[in-house]
Amino acid sequence: MKLATRRRAYLHEAIFMLAIARLAVRFVPASRIFAWADRPPRRINHFAADEADWIFWAVECIGAKPWMGALCLPSAIAAHAMLRRRGIASRVCLGVARKGDELAAHAWVEVGESKVFNGVETHSFTRLAEFGAVTR
Repeated sequence: MKLATRRRAYLHEAIFMLAIARLAVRFVPASRIFAWADRPPRRINHFAADEADWIFWAVECIGAKPWMGALCLPSAIAAHAMLRRRGIASRVCLGVARKGDELAAHAWVEVGESKVFNGVETHSFTRLAEFGAVTR
């Protein structure tokens, strides 16, 4: 598959998944979303590690567009769904941090021990919950 074709396919899938994730966050109860996110993938593909980078890139590119306006939770859910679809084990993490007098919340996705999506400052966030299983 050509590089341009692969890029386009990931971007199209990211558009669809981000739209679905934004609707889910808005209209579906959180308990159902996180119950879905907590299920393990049907199959584990140990040889698809490079696809995680493509997925993170596509979700980040589309999520940053002004017409999409995806916040961290829909982006994390979309990336997790795209990873699960390919058999890549991942987990959605939710955390909070105090910034001055305010409380800030953030969601990110972890794949293994080293790959983190949406995790710009995850070290400053206290992890409250994680959904999904990462196999080692």
